[in-house]
Amino acid sequence: MSYGLYISAEGAQAQARRLEVIANNMANVETPGFKRDIPTFQARFAEAIQRGTNYPGSRDLDDVGGGVKMIGVETDFSTKSLRHTGIPTDFAINGDGFFRVRDSQGQELLTRAGNFTVNGAGKLVTQSGDYSVLDNSGGEIQLDSSQPWALNPGGEITQLGNVFPIGLQQVSSLGDLVKVGNNMFRPLASTQPVDAGQRNVQQGYLEQSGVNPTSEMMAMIETSRAFEANTKIIQHQDSMMSSLISRVLG
Repeated sequence: MSYGLYISAEGAQAQARRLEVIANNMANVETPGFKRDIPTFQARFAEAIQRGTNYPGSRDLDDVGGGVKMIGVETDFSTKSLRHTGIPTDFAINGDGFFRVRDSQGQELLTRAGNFTVNGAGKLVTQSGDYSVLDNSGGEIQLDSSQPWALNPGGEITQLGNVFPIGLQQVSSLGDLVKVGNNMFRPLASTQPVDAGQRNVQQGYLEQSGVNPTSEMMAMIETSRAFEANTKIIQHQDSMMSSLISRVLG
């Protein structure tokens, strides 16, 4: 098979995977607390080196560039602006940290999405109801839905003399977080509570998605054109090989 086909096919595959990441970003342009994904690429070894029949630096004909490949997806954790909603159960962290939440199986995750709600049992839960919002000690926040409650800027819910400090955690390195779903993260290392003096939670606000629709649309157009260019090169090389074979056999 033509070596150029390998390079073009690898390029088309890389652009297709990049397009999937961009499409997912676009689909979450309105998801609170969503952090956009960024695909990362690197040069690919020649096919012979990939198969182990040659080695880098041999200076043979097979020791040439092998195109490009996508090696992973990074998450952009930069903080985005807050949007005022006026909904009492919408919370936004103004600064560093993540909300602590836990599912029914006991798995704890972190999130920047504060679009919570109080369910029929009086528990503060995520919008889907699948995760309970935790306090600093790891307990579920239980409220009396028939009584008023308030949230102070330090992230503490007060009701009938009871104080529930919303659990805010931070990690030593954002690289230790693995995305689960669209706006949840699983820490790979231990987490620490946000210092009392740095806790700042605003009620009636939500952190917006980290996706810029205009930038993502431009990236999508660029990626689509690169994918089309690679597929056209594949078609041209296939046509050339077919023509060459026909002449040899003819």
